[in-house]
Amino acid sequence: MNGDTLEKYYKEGLEERLIAYLAKVKHLTLEQAMDIYYRSNLAQKIYEGQDDVQYLDYKVLAQILLDTESELFQQSEQT
Repeated sequence: MNGDTLEKYYKEGLEERLIAYLAKVKHLTLEQAMDIYYRSNLAQKIYEGQDDVQYLDYKVLAQILLDTESELFQQSEQT
């Protein structure tokens, strides 16, 4: 396996842990948590590897998402 392949698998695992954690702490379904995550700016930053944010712990990333993009969670509550 080359470095790019390992990075891809690492990011996928990170996203899975982050989404599952969001679902747990915000009492969401996995589908709701997934929708929120993939609509977030954070998801794009992780995908692109901006500022090496993808190397942070998934719980830290979840807190960043909750703090910086709380409107995504409010939209989810309204539906």
